[in-house]
Amino acid sequence: MTSDPWGRVDEQGNVFVKTADGERSVGSWQAGSPDEALAYFRRKYEGLVVEVELLERRVRTTDLAPKDAATAIEHLRANIVDAHAVGDLDALVKRLDALTGVVDTRREERKVARAKAQEEAHAAKERIVTEAEQLSQSTDWRQAGERLRALVDAWKAVPRLDRKTDDELWHRFSQARSVFAKRRKSHFAELDQQREGVRRTKERLVAEAEALSTSTDWNDTSARYRDLMRDWKAAGRAQRDVEEQLWQRFRAAQDVFFAARSEVYAERDSEQRDNQNLKEQLLVEAEALLPIEDVKSARAALRSVNERWEDIGHVPRDARPKMEARLHAVERAIREAEEDLWRRTNPEARARAQATVDQLQASIDKLRAQGEKARAAGNERKVREADEAVAAREEWLAEARKALEEFGG
Repeated sequence: MTSDPWGRVDEQGNVFVKTADGERSVGSWQAGSPDEALAYFRRKYEGLVVEVELLERRVRTTDLAPKDAATAIEHLRANIVDAHAVGDLDALVKRLDALTGVVDTRREERKVARAKAQEEAHAAKERIVTEAEQLSQSTDWRQAGERLRALVDAWKAVPRLDRKTDDELWHRFSQARSVFAKRRKSHFAELDQQREGVRRTKERLVAEAEALSTSTDWNDTSARYRDLMRDWKAAGRAQRDVEEQLWQRFRAAQDVFFAARSEVYAERDSEQRDNQNLKEQLLVEAEALLPIEDVKSARAALRSVNERWEDIGHVPRDARPKMEARLHAVERAIREAEEDLWRRTNPEARARAQATVDQLQASIDKLRAQGEKARAAGNERKVREADEAVAAREEWLAEARKALEEFGG
């Protein structure tokens, strides 16, 4: 009988392998010597060793899925347990047991990673839904609409959650988008209705302006055109393309009338040049108001200028745009000064600025008291913290007082 540490061949040529559970037959050998038999079955064992090494390498160095790895391990384990080979089969099984531990660890890591990914995905979708619900009440229709479309793309980029949670969040998301879409549709429907009313109003104004364009009642018709212009401005705006078309017709009707009147008044050019000189004087008077120092006085003075301006009458057509632009520049400067004065004297804004100053001062007083108390107790850390907090708030207070001073307070 021939043997080695892991197997033997008996006198009948039967080959056995030694395991922790005892010997078991792995085959027989009749064609050669016992050493050749053991060598043959050792080679089969070496083949199993190679398979174990390859599987270890796959598990440890690739991203082989735990489920696939476990299946491969169990398949190889079954081959080893029933293998017709001679060698330390128990050692190979132990290596597979160790590899199973690696797979279990990886499975747990992936489970934790999946849980973390789901948690992050849930948080991301919750943020998307929350923002969408906030946007659903926005009146910034264009920007909010663009942002909601971007949120849809953001949603698609986030992994799916469990069906119940994903469906609930999607329902909220869809509901927010639906609310916004309905509000926007209602808004623009109402706006279209308003603009349709404006269109009808302006069409009536245009019709009257066109009917008046052939009038020769120069004074009354001119006055009526002024009334029509006032009504035009008060009517609001129609749809953009309609507004432009109606305006062109409205202006064309006026131009026809005033062109005819200009021909009739050709002999009055001298008077218009005199008017131009008078209005030039008014422009000098108006421009002397700049820069604006006393808003109320400047407004009153400009009102007087405007009244006298209107009383003077027409000037030569080529001079009119430049002169009116100069007067409008003064009007614009006074209006901006009035707006600036209102901002600086707005009682509500001043009250808020005063409240900020008072609040910061109270906070500083309280922190100083806390610092003194800590200093008396010998608590240097609290003293330092209180001093730092006081220093920070004093900077804020200085800025708040600057803002208050802008209101004259």
